[in-house]
Amino acid sequence: MTTPKVPVLVLDAAEPLELAEFYAGLLGGEARPGADGDLVEVHTPDGVRVAVRRDHGHAPPSWPRPEDSLQSHLCIFVAEGDMDAAEREAVSLGAMPVDSGGPGPRGARLFADPAGHSFSLEPSQPR
Repeated sequence: MTTPKVPVLVLDAAEPLELAEFYAGLLGGEARPGADGDLVEVHTPDGVRVAVRRDHGHAPPSWPRPEDSLQSHLCIFVAEGDMDAAEREAVSLGAMPVDSGGPGPRGARLFADPAGHSFSLEPSQPR
């Protein structure tokens, strides 16, 4: 029997509350203080959880420079017909489009969040 676990993606940032509020707005969730003052969690109505931890020496990731590999990124699936609206929403919240040299795989649109972490909006198939 497996012990119950809750996986949470944790992003480092100089200002965790600001970045958590960005993701709360983007994902339709709520930013909540974590176990200590250096951690803020985002909870969405459908159970998604993302956390942001304060890193006093935070340096934004350098991706997509060709000499660096993409170590991880957050992929956010959006109904295909809502991609333009999702992109406008992300940019209005502070996301920065990333020029990848052409359309992303499967029509993905690439961005950096306000702290420089990469994420993509990707079309999903209707359920």
